[in-house]
Amino acid sequence: MTTLVALALSILVADLVTKIAAVEFIDPRDPVEIIGDTVTLTLVRNPGAAFSMATGMTWLLTLVAVAVVIGVIRMGRRLRSGWWALGLGLVLGSALGNLVDRLFRAPGFMQGHVVDFVSVGWWPVFNVADSSIVCGAILLVVLTLFGIEPNGTRYERDGKSGDAQKSETTQKSEAKQPGAETAE
Repeated sequence: MTTLVALALSILVADLVTKIAAVEFIDPRDPVEIIGDTVTLTLVRNPGAAFSMATGMTWLLTLVAVAVVIGVIRMGRRLRSGWWALGLGLVLGSALGNLVDRLFRAPGFMQGHVVDFVSVGWWPVFNVADSSIVCGAILLVVLTLFGIEPNGTRYERDGKSGDAQKSETTQKSEAKQPGAETAE
């Protein structure tokens, strides 16, 4: 939980600081070129979700972000995997970063537009929180595909029956945990 919260707070601070700087120093009518016109800093206020979807449903996106924050915190209390803490920390920090915008930015409470400012090629304009949630989600999918559970155990598929079973390494590590039953 400590890793998850520390990472989430780091992402939140980085997101807030960069958004404040973007609003202060970037003129929406005059993008800042970093690498020609391929990478620019372009100030955009996004009322919707990724790719500007659901632009008329900002209040619903706010409620979804609140649900994500609550879900990650509840799940975080049971974590025993550093990798899951990393993935969930990225997701939590990004959900909080964009939630702050939705709660406190114009046009009003629960209707705020998210500040986006990084533009790369044809990709939609994004921010630190957006990139963190993508990285966190990819990591969580990879962990799931490799059978790594939030509690630190690893499940492998039996090639013949397709049944999930605990790997030998997982069984040994569980036996070493305090309170675990040992098989003799």
